[in-house]
Amino acid sequence: MRVLVIGSGAREHAIVLALAADPDVTAVACAPGNAGTSGAAEQLGVDVGDGDAVARLAVQWKADLVVIGPEVPLVRGVADAVRAAGVACFGPGREAARIEGSKSFAKDVMAAAGVPSAESVVVDNPANLDAALNRFAPPYVVKDDGLAAGKGVVVSPDVDVARAHAMTLLDGGHPVLLESYLAGPEVSLFCLVDGETVVPLLPAQDFKRVGDGDAGPNTGGMGAYAPLPWAAPGLADDLVRRIVAPVARELVARGTPFSGLLYAGLVLTATGPAVIEFNCRFGDPETQVVLALLRSPLARLLHATATGTLAEQPAPEWADGAAVVVVLAAEGYPATPRLGDVITGAERDGVLHAGTRRRDDGAVVSAGGRVLSVVGTGDDLAAARADAYRRLAEVHLPGSHHRTDIALLAERGEVSIPQIPVPDDVEWLRSSMSADEDEGSVEVALLPDGGVALRDGSNPEGQVHVYTAAEWDAFVKGVHAGEFDRP
Repeated sequence: MRVLVIGSGAREHAIVLALAADPDVTAVACAPGNAGTSGAAEQLGVDVGDGDAVARLAVQWKADLVVIGPEVPLVRGVADAVRAAGVACFGPGREAARIEGSKSFAKDVMAAAGVPSAESVVVDNPANLDAALNRFAPPYVVKDDGLAAGKGVVVSPDVDVARAHAMTLLDGGHPVLLESYLAGPEVSLFCLVDGETVVPLLPAQDFKRVGDGDAGPNTGGMGAYAPLPWAAPGLADDLVRRIVAPVARELVARGTPFSGLLYAGLVLTATGPAVIEFNCRFGDPETQVVLALLRSPLARLLHATATGTLAEQPAPEWADGAAVVVVLAAEGYPATPRLGDVITGAERDGVLHAGTRRRDDGAVVSAGGRVLSVVGTGDDLAAARADAYRRLAEVHLPGSHHRTDIALLAERGEVSIPQIPVPDDVEWLRSSMSADEDEGSVEVALLPDGGVALRDGSNPEGQVHVYTAAEWDAFVKGVHAGEFDRP
């Protein structure tokens, strides 16, 4: 199989390396690529946002599969152009990619699908901004309604800061999305989606703020880790059932089925998971850790997704242990980065390139804000962190900066899901999960507001999962219809 990867970041470098290691792949090309991808793939030139140009390149290079990494070409319909040229393409068409391209569209889809997300309002006129802000309590969440490379979001307890960011967006002609704040640990869940078929990958957690302790402005991502040692073993399947599968079905019902990688950014709140955002592609930097642990052939999974045969594939297999990635950023990032500095140590194992280029004299120099992603693996999270930071210490970029606390709280066991207070006098009823009582049991309680609480019968002091009355009713109907397994 000949695979053409579109993009130039560390995400694409990770994809290229995984494809190059796949025995089904006979050739890999990356367009336009970077100084790192050139070592594992043929480098080709193309304007990634020009659908006709990408389609011509795919045909000329005789690609069997095109994998589109960044969101911009997907939102512009490049995948549609590739498919129209007769080449299989991993990535959604223009209409389905609106799930990322328009936050208001995503909110509409989630509402129709019954998927929980933050309360929100769209503001497109400065005259309406103050009244809209007054509907929310601090901290205020202000987002660009369109694409912003992860940097269009401000979360602040200060209403003046929130208002100033909103005005900057509105003055630039961008509608603003105001949201209520969701409290709890964040989770990034990648799912391969082929119509109504949804296959989850490993859940991960990323770090968006530029500084240690989540200080400073948002970025495109400063690091990530996988898996999540603090999460319940069935988290991915639960999120698919409650979040991703309903959205996939809603997109099919609208006549815009999703084909590609649907990325749910979520918060695990005291009342259950809620969506921050959906993205229509592999996330960066989470891809770097998820693919580091994938043991199934990547090309087979991507090609099956692109050709409508994902349901026929076995479940992905994963390595034991953990992976951590730390992003090395150029001086000035996430504002205007300094470019052109020589990087040493960039050719070492575990170093993935993003904003890099190779000069005529062979030196690798910085060419973007997020310059490198350094990946470490190990038997557990502590070992993976140590490996990542050891590798990072061997890389030098003048003026660069990075976070020193990626995955630190998780390593210390200090990440937890908020618990909703359940009245002491509720009656918990135990129900066997299977014919074999040793296999497990679940305890169920009816809450005063009509909601339902579930907990592990073997661990009554553990996590309590709360369903709203409407959510539980939909789930029970799904069980009887054979759409879901029993809890």
